[in-house]
Amino acid sequence: MSKIAIIMGSISDMPIMQEAIDILKEFGIETEVDIVSAHRTPEKLFDFSTKAHSKGISVIIAGAGGAAHLPGMVASMSPLPVIGVPVKSSNSIDGWDSVLSILQMPGGVPVATVALNGAKNAGILAAQIIGSSNPVILEKIISYKEGLKQAVLKASEAIR
Repeated sequence: MSKIAIIMGSISDMPIMQEAIDILKEFGIETEVDIVSAHRTPEKLFDFSTKAHSKGISVIIAGAGGAAHLPGMVASMSPLPVIGVPVKSSNSIDGWDSVLSILQMPGGVPVATVALNGAKNAGILAAQIIGSSNPVILEKIISYKEGLKQAVLKASEAIR
């Protein structure tokens, strides 16, 4: 089974990143969670980024606030797909600095970027990447999306 790494620049990002952990648990996908600061632990960042693929990790979700260099730096060193979660943090400029730091990557170093504080969507996207080659996970994604549809139809009926 594929494993998804969920990393963040600071423990203060955990309440947001927990949403990715929760949705991946719902899909039955194993996660590895850690704090890896691009600015405070660069050696750990290098070690994690260059070795993640050899540890059974298939996708990396990286959440960061402020300057938000973590997702891009990981993507620069890892052959794995990286999904960036911009986090609106206390040192953030209303979250825009984080969004733009993750979104505006140079050619050759892609980072898939979700909405500000969008860790749940990052988890779903990571599961979809895994599901593209894993029929069990694909069925769980299909079922999840059907559940979303049914919730909307039920709400629609309720307001009539």
